[in-house]
Amino acid sequence: MPRILGLLTKFDWLLMGAVFILIAFGMAAIYSVALSTKSGDLSFIDKQVIAAAIGVVILVALALSNYRQFRNWTLPLYIFAVLLLIAVLIFGTEINGTKGWFQLAGFSFQPVEFVKIVLVLVFAKYFSEKARRQFGWREILGSGFLVSIPVALVIQQPDYGSAAALLGLWAVLLFFAGIKWKHALVVGSVAAVAIMIAWFGLFQDYQRERVLTFFDPSRDALGRGYNVTQAIIAVGSGQLFGKGLGFGSQSQLKFLPESQTDFIFAVIAEELGFVGILFILAAFGLLFYRLFKLVRRSHDDFTSYLLLGITAVLAIQVIVNIGMNLGLLPVTGLGLPLVSYGGSSLIMGLILIGLAESVAVRTRTS
Repeated sequence: MPRILGLLTKFDWLLMGAVFILIAFGMAAIYSVALSTKSGDLSFIDKQVIAAAIGVVILVALALSNYRQFRNWTLPLYIFAVLLLIAVLIFGTEINGTKGWFQLAGFSFQPVEFVKIVLVLVFAKYFSEKARRQFGWREILGSGFLVSIPVALVIQQPDYGSAAALLGLWAVLLFFAGIKWKHALVVGSVAAVAIMIAWFGLFQDYQRERVLTFFDPSRDALGRGYNVTQAIIAVGSGQLFGKGLGFGSQSQLKFLPESQTDFIFAVIAEELGFVGILFILAAFGLLFYRLFKLVRRSHDDFTSYLLLGITAVLAIQVIVNIGMNLGLLPVTGLGLPLVSYGGSSLIMGLILIGLAESVAVRTRTS
């Protein structure tokens, strides 16, 4: 017990403070939306509290363990993650047109959230070993192969938002690994050509119209662009101090779809206003600042890439989610980390923070 207490004192409590603030804002927004239902069903908040409790327990357990031990388990974890993605395509439950969940006893589990954690660990090991050498096509193609299998399986669900997040993680770590500009230009050119071929040769008219509406919701404001239009209205109507928790017209009157998940940022903006959004952004800013500070204090490549991967996964989802709430990016189905409703996503976020805290504990101990 004294040893455990000693390790707890070495936690990065500023990082934990940011995490708890984000969870608290998310719980408040989910509770507010739950009150707007006719039956006042609070099962959403109950499930989120249970997920938060499970996630915190795992976070503490990871923080008290040695994160370096996962370096030896990357291959089994990767194989298990791929098998989960295959299994969910066969036995999974379809929700909102995406077959990406396992459901058991009223709870759901989304394997792609586990895949994000595994890829962070896999890439941390891969790039820590390869980046020391001349980083060329062999390393680019090798890491690309590792990400291509889960991306292909996630697209089959289909979950394009999560697939893009996995590719984004790979791209960020390629940059920090030292990819040459000429290689980056070739990879970017190949991606652009592939997109053009798909656009003109594979997509049907309705698929092209759906993508165009993603970028310009006004093309179909009452159809495919409805969600974004209502989110923009909600964000703007909050003004400085908001309408008050539980008094947002867009969320409470159900004009704003998916208000607990994809568009929870709009709910907070409407009900707590610009001041509430400042708290959210400040908490994320503190979280990323503490993660980058840990990166600068790390003493080995595996630790550096692990922390960079954690930062990349969380930052990509933050940027995409806020961007789509403001109408700046297409709606992809990515929630706001640690804030949006979703047990799998919340636990995933807390596991990543637990790995970062394990680094913090051992850095201060050394």
